[in-house]
Amino acid sequence: MSSVTGPDTAPNRNLKFEQLVDKYQKPVLHMCYLYLCDKSLAEDAVQDTFLKVYKSMETFRYESSEKTWIMKIAINTCCNINRSGWFRFFNHKVTPEMMPDKEVQTNENDEELTTAVTKLPIKLREVILLHYYQGLKVNEIADALGISQSSVSGRLKRGREKLKCILEGRELDE
Repeated sequence: MSSVTGPDTAPNRNLKFEQLVDKYQKPVLHMCYLYLCDKSLAEDAVQDTFLKVYKSMETFRYESSEKTWIMKIAINTCCNINRSGWFRFFNHKVTPEMMPDKEVQTNENDEELTTAVTKLPIKLREVILLHYYQGLKVNEIADALGISQSSVSGRLKRGREKLKCILEGRELDE
Protein backbone atom coordinates (compact mmCIF):
# COMPACT_ATOMS: atom_id res chain seq x y z
CA MET A 1 0.00 0.00 0.00
CA SER A 2 1.48 3.36 -0.98
CA SER A 3 0.98 6.52 0.98
CA VAL A 4 -0.81 9.46 -0.54
CA THR A 5 0.96 12.78 -0.32
CA GLY A 6 -1.28 15.67 0.59
CA PRO A 7 -0.69 19.39 0.37
CA ASP A 8 1.10 19.59 3.74
CA THR A 9 3.76 16.97 3.04
CA ALA A 10 7.46 17.78 3.09
CA PRO A 11 7.97 17.28 -0.68
CA ASN A 12 5.13 19.71 -1.45
CA ARG A 13 6.46 22.19 1.11
CA ASN A 14 9.96 22.00 -0.36
CA LEU A 15 8.61 22.41 -3.90
CA LYS A 16 6.56 25.44 -2.84
CA PHE A 17 9.63 26.93 -1.16
CA GLU A 18 11.76 26.41 -4.28
CA GLN A 19 9.07 28.15 -6.34
CA LEU A 20 9.05 31.11 -3.93
CA VAL A 21 12.84 31.41 -4.09
CA ASP A 22 12.84 31.19 -7.90
CA LYS A 23 10.12 33.83 -8.19
CA TYR A 24 11.26 36.34 -5.54
CA GLN A 25 15.02 35.93 -5.05
CA LYS A 26 16.08 38.60 -7.56
CA PRO A 27 13.52 41.23 -6.48
CA VAL A 28 14.37 40.65 -2.81
CA LEU A 29 18.11 40.89 -3.53
CA HIS A 30 17.60 44.09 -5.51
CA MET A 31 15.54 45.67 -2.74
CA CYS A 32 17.90 44.54 0.04
CA TYR A 33 20.86 45.92 -1.87
CA LEU A 34 19.29 49.33 -2.31
CA TYR A 35 18.17 49.28 1.32
CA LEU A 36 21.54 48.27 2.78
CA CYS A 37 23.89 49.65 0.09
CA ASP A 38 26.23 46.68 0.43
CA LYS A 39 26.26 43.55 -1.75
CA SER A 40 27.49 41.14 0.92
CA LEU A 41 24.99 42.39 3.49
CA ALA A 42 22.21 42.22 0.90
CA GLU A 43 23.09 38.62 0.07
CA ASP A 44 23.10 37.78 3.78
CA ALA A 45 19.74 39.51 4.18
CA VAL A 46 18.29 37.50 1.30
CA GLN A 47 19.49 34.24 2.84
CA ASP A 48 18.07 35.23 6.23
CA THR A 49 14.82 36.28 4.59
CA PHE A 50 14.30 32.97 2.84
CA LEU A 51 15.32 31.02 5.91
CA LYS A 52 12.59 32.89 7.82
CA VAL A 53 10.16 32.26 4.96
CA TYR A 54 10.88 28.53 5.06
CA LYS A 55 10.48 28.36 8.84
CA SER A 56 7.19 30.23 8.81
CA MET A 57 5.53 28.86 5.67
CA GLU A 58 2.94 26.95 7.68
CA THR A 59 1.89 30.07 9.57
CA PHE A 60 1.35 32.22 6.46
CA ARG A 61 -2.38 33.03 6.53
CA TYR A 62 -2.73 34.43 2.98
CA GLU A 63 -4.10 37.72 4.33
CA SER A 64 -1.73 39.41 1.88
CA SER A 65 0.06 38.31 -1.26
CA GLU A 66 3.13 36.12 -1.04
CA LYS A 67 5.21 39.00 -2.41
CA THR A 68 3.98 41.38 0.30
CA TRP A 69 4.68 38.78 2.98
CA ILE A 70 8.19 38.07 1.70
CA MET A 71 9.00 41.77 1.28
CA LYS A 72 7.84 42.40 4.85
CA ILE A 73 10.23 39.74 6.08
CA ALA A 74 13.02 41.20 3.91
CA ILE A 75 12.43 44.76 5.17
CA ASN A 76 12.45 43.57 8.78
CA THR A 77 15.67 41.65 8.15
CA CYS A 78 17.27 44.74 6.58
CA CYS A 79 16.07 46.86 9.52
CA ASN A 80 17.75 44.46 11.94
CA ILE A 81 21.01 44.64 9.99
CA ASN A 82 20.67 48.42 9.72
CA ARG A 83 20.31 48.70 13.51
CA SER A 84 23.51 46.82 14.21
CA GLY A 85 26.32 49.03 15.52
CA TRP A 86 28.91 48.17 12.89
CA PHE A 87 26.57 48.92 9.96
CA ARG A 88 27.28 52.65 10.18
CA PHE A 89 30.92 52.07 9.09
CA PHE A 90 29.96 50.94 5.58
CA ASN A 91 30.28 53.11 2.49
CA HIS A 92 26.68 53.71 1.45
CA LYS A 93 27.34 55.08 -2.05
CA VAL A 94 25.68 52.83 -4.61
CA THR A 95 25.71 52.91 -8.38
CA PRO A 96 23.78 50.68 -10.81
CA GLU A 97 27.03 48.98 -11.89
CA MET A 98 27.42 47.72 -8.34
CA MET A 99 23.96 46.11 -8.39
CA PRO A 100 23.90 42.35 -7.92
CA ASP A 101 21.73 41.82 -11.02
CA LYS A 102 23.84 42.92 -14.02
CA GLU A 103 21.08 42.16 -16.57
CA VAL A 104 19.61 45.64 -16.26
CA GLN A 105 20.83 48.18 -18.79
CA THR A 106 21.74 51.42 -17.07
CA ASN A 107 22.26 54.95 -18.26
CA GLU A 108 23.44 58.09 -16.53
CA ASN A 109 19.91 58.93 -15.31
CA ASP A 110 19.52 55.46 -13.73
CA GLU A 111 22.82 55.86 -11.90
CA GLU A 112 21.86 59.30 -10.64
CA LEU A 113 18.42 58.10 -9.50
CA THR A 114 19.82 55.01 -7.76
CA THR A 115 22.36 57.13 -5.91
CA ALA A 116 19.62 59.61 -4.96
CA VAL A 117 17.36 56.84 -3.61
CA THR A 118 20.16 55.57 -1.36
CA LYS A 119 20.51 59.07 0.11
CA LEU A 120 16.91 59.12 1.32
CA PRO A 121 16.13 58.60 5.01
CA ILE A 122 15.34 54.93 5.60
CA LYS A 123 11.59 55.40 6.18
CA LEU A 124 11.22 57.17 2.85
CA ARG A 125 13.64 54.84 1.05
CA GLU A 126 11.72 51.71 2.03
CA VAL A 127 8.38 52.95 0.65
CA ILE A 128 10.06 54.18 -2.56
CA LEU A 129 11.77 50.80 -2.98
CA LEU A 130 8.61 48.81 -2.33
CA HIS A 131 6.43 50.98 -4.55
CA TYR A 132 8.64 51.79 -7.53
CA TYR A 133 11.18 48.96 -7.52
CA GLN A 134 8.94 46.12 -6.31
CA GLY A 135 5.63 47.32 -7.73
CA LEU A 136 3.67 46.98 -4.50
CA LYS A 137 0.47 48.98 -4.08
CA VAL A 138 -0.05 51.40 -1.19
CA ASN A 139 -2.21 48.92 0.75
CA GLU A 140 0.40 46.17 0.28
CA ILE A 141 3.18 48.46 1.50
CA ALA A 142 1.05 49.39 4.51
CA ASP A 143 0.62 45.67 5.30
CA ALA A 144 4.32 44.97 4.80
CA LEU A 145 5.48 47.82 7.01
CA GLY A 146 2.68 47.67 9.56
CA ILE A 147 1.66 51.30 9.04
CA SER A 148 -1.47 53.02 7.74
CA GLN A 149 -2.12 53.61 4.07
CA SER A 150 -2.15 57.36 4.67
CA SER A 151 1.34 57.07 6.22
CA VAL A 152 2.53 55.22 3.14
CA SER A 153 1.01 57.87 0.86
CA GLY A 154 2.63 60.64 2.89
CA ARG A 155 6.02 58.94 2.86
CA LEU A 156 5.77 58.38 -0.90
CA LYS A 157 4.98 62.07 -1.40
CA ARG A 158 7.85 63.20 0.85
CA GLY A 159 10.17 60.68 -0.77
CA ARG A 160 9.40 61.99 -4.24
CA GLU A 161 9.91 65.57 -3.04
CA LYS A 162 13.26 64.71 -1.44
CA LEU A 163 14.35 62.80 -4.54
CA LYS A 164 13.52 65.86 -6.62
CA CYS A 165 15.63 68.02 -4.26
CA ILE A 166 18.55 65.58 -4.42
CA LEU A 167 18.38 65.32 -8.21
CA GLU A 168 18.24 69.12 -8.54
CA GLY A 169 21.29 69.39 -6.30
CA ARG A 170 19.54 71.03 -3.36
CA GLU A 171 20.18 70.03 0.25
CA LEU A 172 17.81 67.74 2.11
CA ASP A 173 16.15 69.39 5.06
CA GLU A 174 15.18 66.83 7.67
